[in-house]
Amino acid sequence: MASGNDQSQFDHLALNATGPIPCALQGQAVLNTPYFNKGSAFPGHERRLFNLTGLLPQNVQTLEEQAQRAREQYLSQANDLAKNTFLASLKEQNEVLYYKASLLQDNLKAMFSVVYTPTEGEAIQNYSRLFRRPEGCFLNINDAERVSHDLAMWGESEDIDYIVVTDGEEILGIGDQGVGGVLISVAKLVLATLCAGVHPSRCLPVVLDCGTDNEDLLRDQLYLGLRERRVRGRRYDAFVDAFVRAARRLYPRAYIHFEDFGLQNGKSRRILDTYRPRMACFNDDVQGTGCVTLAAIMAGLHVSGQQLADLKMVVFGAGSAGLGIADQVRDAVAAEGGTSHEEASKQIWLVDRRGLVTSETVSSAAQKPFAKNASDWTGQGTDLLSVTKAVCPNVLVGTSTVPGAFTQQVVAAMAEHTPRPIILPLSNPTRLHEQTPRHLLQWTRGKALVATGSPFDPVEGPWGPGGEQVTVEIAECNNSVVFPGIGLGCILSRARLLTDKMLVAAVQAVAAMSPALENPTAPLLPDVSAVREVSLQVARGVIRAAVEEGVATEAHIPRDDARLREWIKVQMWEPRYRDLQKVQPEGAGRGARGEARKAGTVDRRPDM
Repeated sequence: MASGNDQSQFDHLALNATGPIPCALQGQAVLNTPYFNKGSAFPGHERRLFNLTGLLPQNVQTLEEQAQRAREQYLSQANDLAKNTFLASLKEQNEVLYYKASLLQDNLKAMFSVVYTPTEGEAIQNYSRLFRRPEGCFLNINDAERVSHDLAMWGESEDIDYIVVTDGEEILGIGDQGVGGVLISVAKLVLATLCAGVHPSRCLPVVLDCGTDNEDLLRDQLYLGLRERRVRGRRYDAFVDAFVRAARRLYPRAYIHFEDFGLQNGKSRRILDTYRPRMACFNDDVQGTGCVTLAAIMAGLHVSGQQLADLKMVVFGAGSAGLGIADQVRDAVAAEGGTSHEEASKQIWLVDRRGLVTSETVSSAAQKPFAKNASDWTGQGTDLLSVTKAVCPNVLVGTSTVPGAFTQQVVAAMAEHTPRPIILPLSNPTRLHEQTPRHLLQWTRGKALVATGSPFDPVEGPWGPGGEQVTVEIAECNNSVVFPGIGLGCILSRARLLTDKMLVAAVQAVAAMSPALENPTAPLLPDVSAVREVSLQVARGVIRAAVEEGVATEAHIPRDDARLREWIKVQMWEPRYRDLQKVQPEGAGRGARGEARKAGTVDRRPDM
């Protein structure tokens, strides 16, 4: 820990969420503002000061007591979708209580599938029918001239740190969800707060409504988005560019996270490639999936006594996610071995529904570096089984959304040539997994090293040295162990760009915390319950790499490891009630007047 002097030295940091919050509201208006509202936890002096005495029951409760009651209400809900809806309602009422550790953070592992995948996917599918009140910024392509105006409503230039934006076309494996995609932007920012302490009041979820090709939504009278076919081509590109330019002008220090953009014509990658050289931005489907998968692979190779130089990887599913993984692995192989990207690409084979990606079947520029020369292919076929038999891979990755694609024959062919096959069926939701961990372990007699894209229970079987029962824990290869920390590192360093070395640093931080390094039956990746510490370590690696690369613009970043850790930690938001400071409406800032969701932001400038 830092010394007392260091601690006081960090008190001035703008993201050190301590001290009072200016509030110019009174009475019911305070209770109706989620970042001011404390409900039954308002202390007596604040009840009198803000004219709340007749609006609340007399007993003053602690945040912990409130969280226990909220948890009991949560557990009483009939199903996971009802639980998801309850939590969304709670967030609209009391932001601190929503995030409180005893409600979400301490129980994050159990509740993760409710606040995120797969239940969030169901909530998104039912967005227009469950709608109560809007959350986030809605930009539609028919009002493209208002993009800057509408974005400007969310604060001043220093108010926004993290923007997640989607066009809703490829959501969580369930496809085009139109305007309902705003909930994936909301969910990703919730995870950034829960997992990495990104200040919720400084986040902005955005949806770019370009229409929808989902026939069910087009026919639904209750659908809230544009009920017209998706706009594509130049008009679409101009709309995305208008958003990026406006966001950069209005919030020049904000980090932009692209999420669940359509896969058609490599759109996700094309957008990332367009803007990545200009600003700190990130695509979770491409880079996040690649980073967390690479971390699992590195941990698996360590367990099996191998290195990246030994890697032979087959990726089944050659879309954005599969290519993102291939890119990250290729970059790491090249960096570790001191070889070119072209040479490293020779260790990776892509297979899609048509078969092996070759010079004759390549369908995008992103696939081309990994395409094999068709005339050199000696396998008896190009399907997944034939490729597995010909290549003898030690790593098999699935991003295909083809359920059961990793058949017993495929797995047996792989296990025949490698003692500890690393098999990662990553498609989600669960019903789209290429194979279940139970089958993978049964077919390899417990030798497979498995991580999945959705949560699975531990698997028990007679796989001990003497045939005794052994329980193998299954890692969830979830981007949440990496993307929040990357975002936090970029925010705190105020990075101009997010470079390859910063991503590699993030991967190394996650892999170094793999429980499997100590116990081969433990998960390949850290558990969600440890994600705050993981995010801190990821942020530290990202910040150090940003400084070394010369892209960090924040002044006075500590060089000493212990001080850097404390510097990061004090800027990670935690759910706790802060005192409200009464200010007069005349001359008060927008946040204090309850006119913007940034009221929770720490602002060292006077708010009078």
